[in-house]
Amino acid sequence: MDSYQAIHDRAAKFHGGGDALDALLPKPLAPDELKAIPDDRWLAEMTKRIFRAGFSWKVIEDKWPNFEATFDGFDPHKNAIKSDDDLSALLQDKGIVRNWEKIKSVRSNALLILELAKESGSAGAFFADWPDDDVVGLWDMMKKRGSRLGGTSGAYVLRGIGRDTLVFSTDVEKALAGQGVVEKADKAPTSKAAMRDVQDAFNARRAESGRSLSEISRTLSCSIGP
Repeated sequence: MDSYQAIHDRAAKFHGGGDALDALLPKPLAPDELKAIPDDRWLAEMTKRIFRAGFSWKVIEDKWPNFEATFDGFDPHKNAIKSDDDLSALLQDKGIVRNWEKIKSVRSNALLILELAKESGSAGAFFADWPDDDVVGLWDMMKKRGSRLGGTSGAYVLRGIGRDTLVFSTDVEKALAGQGVVEKADKAPTSKAAMRDVQDAFNARRAESGRSLSEISRTLSCSIGP
């Protein structure tokens, strides 16, 4: 894989120069900032990502105040104890998207948030303390212990809330394939070995450049060009 500087230089040509490119790069939150995020906001971010998947983002954004009200501000304790009858009743709520599996995921992920808070003091502390050099392991944890957080959903939850992570966007997949890190340009890797290869490639670029995983990921995406 090329050096980060070579990738950055290539991306800069497509985006008006180095300064213009750097302005596009996401800046993850510091660990202390992540730890200060209340547990309900982690559940809210998970829910937003899950309901956005395969649906119009604008519709979800327009309905989001209704989601907040319907799910009690995403209080993990209140959502964790909701019965099947409580959740079934929400299928009549036109203020939200009425998808049974996604509605049920709120309860499951509320339980996950409570478990993480019990283990680390808060969900934010759990996510903040997970080592950056094994973010793919964090994705795997979210997939196994959460609901509907597999695929790219877990990574986008982390990116959305400000936790440092790479993401497998279409352009990142193309860039990684072009660099020989993954085999296919149109499919994110799934095996543990392939995921480890990607993590190792990002760890090397991070050590070389001092950039975050989020910045490296976005730079790779921009290196594909318009």
